[in-house]
Amino acid sequence: MPIQHCIVHAVDKAGSDQPARLSPATAELAPSALLEELLARFHDAYHAKTKAWGHFVTASDDQAESAAGFVPVLADYLDGKHDFAAFTRGAAERLLPVVDAHLSVSGHLLCVDYHQGETHYLALALLHQREGFGVGDSLQVVPATQLNLARMSLGLRINLTQWREGAASRHYLSWIHDRGGKKLSEDLAGVLGATEGIDATGETRTLLKAFSDYVEREDMPEEQSREKTEALIDYANEQAGRGEPITLEELSELLDEQQPKAFYDHIRNADYGLSPEIPPDKRTLRQFRRFTGRAGGMSISFDSHLLGSSIEYDESQDRLVIKQLPKQLKEQLKKRQG
Repeated sequence: MPIQHCIVHAVDKAGSDQPARLSPATAELAPSALLEELLARFHDAYHAKTKAWGHFVTASDDQAESAAGFVPVLADYLDGKHDFAAFTRGAAERLLPVVDAHLSVSGHLLCVDYHQGETHYLALALLHQREGFGVGDSLQVVPATQLNLARMSLGLRINLTQWREGAASRHYLSWIHDRGGKKLSEDLAGVLGATEGIDATGETRTLLKAFSDYVEREDMPEEQSREKTEALIDYANEQAGRGEPITLEELSELLDEQQPKAFYDHIRNADYGLSPEIPPDKRTLRQFRRFTGRAGGMSISFDSHLLGSSIEYDESQDRLVIKQLPKQLKEQLKKRQG
C-alpha cells in the first residue's frame, strides 16, 4: 500500500470537562517501512470494526447544507490547492467538537493518503496510547508506550477513486459505528457532510437469506450445500478484510462456475432488493452457519438463526420441532395424506 502522504496531529484532552486542543504537526512524516507496517495494522483494526457506509450528501439530499465544509476543502486538496499538512490540520480542527462531545482522553490523529492497487484512499483515525512493558538493552523490564489500535473509536476511510470518478456507488465512504457509539457516529457523519447510503448489517442478512433460499430451492445435497456456504463466507470475509464490498455477480460466479449467473438471477428474480455491491458486516457473517444432518433416508438442513424461533431442539427427548414448514414440503405432505 504505497503511502503518498502521512502526518500525525496531537489532540490533547485533559479530561471530560476540558476542551480538546489541537497541537498540529508542521511537516509530513517521511516514508518508511515502519509507516507501511503501521498502515497495514491500522487496516486490520479498522476493517474489524463495525462501520457505517455511505456517501457525501449532494444538492438533492435533505442534509445538503451540512456538506458545505469538509467536501470542498477535500476537493481543493486533491486539486493541489492545499498541501497535506494544511488540509489535515483543517480536518482535525473540524473534528475537535466531536472529540469534546464524546471522548475524554488525548489521542493522535493519523492521516494517510495512500493507494491500494489502483484505488486511491484517504484515512483519518484518532489513535490512543496504552502503557505496556518491554525489555531494554540490559535485559531489564521497562515501561513501553504503544498505540492501541483495537481501542480506535473515531475513524473513517474514503475511496477517493470512486468519489472523484462519480461512480454510482453509494458507499465509497465508511466510518466507525461501534455498538454504543451511535451518537458519536452521527456527529462524525455531520462533520463530514455524509449520510448512510446502505445498511451493511441488513444487506448482509438479506444476502444470507437469499443464499439459504437458493440452496433450498435447488435442493442441494448436504456436502454441496456446505461447500457453497464455505465459499460464500470465505469470499465475504476476504472482501471485509480488504475493506471492499461483496459484488453479487462476482459471488455468483464463485458459487457455480458451470452456471455463473444462477445465484445472481435467483436474487434478481426473487426481488430481494439487494444492491449490486454490499459492504459485508463481519459480525453477521460470524453468526451465519448451516446445521445439516443425514441418516436413514432423512436429510435436514437449516440456518443457525432459525434455531430458537422456527426450529426448536429438545435435547432431553432428542426431538427437533419445526414450525412454518416450507410451502413445497407442506403440499407434498398433503398429497401423501390425501
